[in-house]
Amino acid sequence: MADQYAEATAPHVHGEMNISEQAWTWALFMGLTKWVSLAMAVLILFLTVWFGVGAGFIPAFLSGAVLGVAGFFMLKSKKAH
Repeated sequence: MADQYAEATAPHVHGEMNISEQAWTWALFMGLTKWVSLAMAVLILFLTVWFGVGAGFIPAFLSGAVLGVAGFFMLKSKKAH
């Protein structure tokens, strides 16, 4: 029991902790956040054009598709060199 207490209260030395799981979780969170944000923007635009503006289904679908395709190409990850 004394060993567990000593480990828990040992001073933290900056840079010695393995943070691979935290880094993976953060990358996953940021990736999901950007793609869900794009999906929400497409949905809001689609519903606004269809019902708010009253332009109909086809213009709403086309405007949502344009935003979705443009957003996909803007948000996709760049390949590391």
